[in-house]
Amino acid sequence: MDIQVLGVPRVTENGVPIKAPTPEAGHLLAALAVSPDRVVPEAVLADELAHRASSHYHHAVLHTAVRRLRERLAEALGAGSVRTPETVLSARPGGYVLDTGGGRSDVRQFEREAGAGYRAMSRGDFEQAARRLRRALALWTGPALEGIDAGPWLRSRVAVLDADRCSVLEQWVEAELALGRRRELRLELAGLRGAGGERAGGAFLAGVRRAEERVDAPRCARPLLGTPVACGA
Repeated sequence: MDIQVLGVPRVTENGVPIKAPTPEAGHLLAALAVSPDRVVPEAVLADELAHRASSHYHHAVLHTAVRRLRERLAEALGAGSVRTPETVLSARPGGYVLDTGGGRSDVRQFEREAGAGYRAMSRGDFEQAARRLRRALALWTGPALEGIDAGPWLRSRVAVLDADRCSVLEQWVEAELALGRRRELRLELAGLRGAGGERAGGAFLAGVRRAEERVDAPRCARPLLGTPVACGA
């Protein structure tokens, strides 16, 4: 299973996109996909779906969404698969887990690239840091979970991802400036700003604009290396 949530959510099994049959099933899939291979408590999932039904019925809505999503998983898995809908969307004590079977998750890939970039920065390897941090940024195609009407738990997860993205942007700008690649950085930032899909008032675009202002500032007026871009400030 391959999972993308750093933009419009997309989940595929055996290369087949999993199309949620109902908004509730789509919401459930998004909530599980943002934390793959980890148990998400049933109470959290039920609360995420609470705005779609009376508080007396949201657990029933959740169970129906699980059933409908498993039906779609069965279609994607096919008759000969060793994986079953019940093992892919697995009930665990207290919650549910989306088992990727060792597949790709863009969130996990982002975390790996960002971590490698931060470690390179800490040892002064700005070339390696710039490369790995830029790879982390390239995984994003828009706001996390774009198009999902998030409840309180998903909103908090999106906020964490957004903050991590801004931190990566700041460190990448630091690395590029340390390498003296001001002209190249200006072009890359313009590409990030013009890529489309970002919220006009979002923190990431605000961070990009601040980075552009920093790069364009006269050299004597530029902040010292290590001054943050202040994403979203």
